[in-house]
Amino acid sequence: MDAEQTGRRIEEVLDRLATSGDPAAAAAAEELVRSLMDFYGAGLARVLHLLADAPGDPAARLLGDDLVASLLVLHDLHPEDRDTRIVRAVAGLREHDLEVVTFDEESGTLRLRSRASGGCGCGSGAGAQEAARAAVACFAPEVKDVVMEQAPALLQIGSAPEPTRTR
Repeated sequence: MDAEQTGRRIEEVLDRLATSGDPAAAAAAEELVRSLMDFYGAGLARVLHLLADAPGDPAARLLGDDLVASLLVLHDLHPEDRDTRIVRAVAGLREHDLEVVTFDEESGTLRLRSRASGGCGCGSGAGAQEAARAAVACFAPEVKDVVMEQAPALLQIGSAPEPTRTR
C-alpha cells in the first residue's frame, strides 16, 4: 500500500464529487473522510500509548515501517520532530548518499547535497532529487520543494596551486 498514492486517490474522488453538481453529496463525502480520519487517528494514538508502556522499544519497529510512519504523520501523531523525520527519510535513500544541508521553514525548501561527488563537483542529478521528494513526501509534509546542491569537487593530487614563497 502506497500512502501517497492513496491520498491522491482520495483527493481525486472528493474533487469529482465537488464538481458533480451535488453539493450535499460532496459535503457528506468530506464529512465521511473527516470522521474516518478521526476514528483511525484515535486508534493510532491508542496504539502508540499502549506501546509506550511495553518493554523494549516496539515503537522503533513501528516508526521503521513506512506505512505506519506515514499514517502517524498524517494524523499528526508521529513522535519524532520534523528534522528527525527528514533525516530519517533522506538516510533511507542509501543508493544516493545524500546529506541534509538546510531546511527553510518559511518556503518549505529542503536543500540536499550528495556526499560523494565523484571528483567532478556535480550532484547526483534529477534521479536523487525525485527520490528525495518521494521519500520526504509521506514523512515530512512540511517539505514543499527539494533542491540539490552541488557537492564540492574533490581536490586532485597535484592540482593544488603552488605555494607562494616568501623571502
